Amino acid sequence: MAIAFSIALGLGLSAACGFRVFVPLLALSAAAHAGQVSLAPGFEWIGTEAALLVFAVAAVAEIAAYAFPVFDNFLDALATPAAFVAGTLLTASVAFELAPLARWSLALIAGGGIAGLIQVATAATRTSATVTTGGMGNLVVSKAEFLGSATLSFLAVLLPFAAIGATVVIIVYAILRLVRRRHRPNPSLSS
Repeated sequence: MAIAFSIALGLGLSAACGFRVFVPLLALSAAAHAGQVSLAPGFEWIGTEAALLVFAVAAVAEIAAYAFPVFDNFLDALATPAAFVAGTLLTASVAFELAPLARWSLALIAGGGIAGLIQVATAATRTSATVTTGGMGNLVVSKAEFLGSATLSFLAVLLPFAAIGATVVIIVYAILRLVRRRHRPNPSLSS
């Protein structure tokens, strides 16, 4: 059961990275610092006071930066690879009951993949909001992403299996949205 718990924790936090990169890192750091979560050997630094402070400052800066239309689209270009890396790191840091090959395979494929997929979907949503509202709707999207990241991070730490359920729903929704967007007819081509 401990292995399933740690995998659910890691994947739930990785999913939260798709919305905001530093909020889940802050959540894991706080949980590890408080002794609620064990970290893999080599990742103990995540639970230190210094890391907690750095992740708190980075999370606040990230949340504030997304409040500026147009700049937020630029941030998405940086956040996509960063989300993949953070998702991989988060899963690897807590799934230490697995053999190293299995842990890193899970971290790269599932942790990084989930974070990357959700980040791509949020970037597409932001781009759509920019185009349809001239950037005025981006603040609403930004707040929804922050709430998604905070909620998933909270669930992952306290109720990891609930976080996995929420992650499955988010992934299915993201895939359907991306597929629908890809197959939407282009009105400029029909003229």
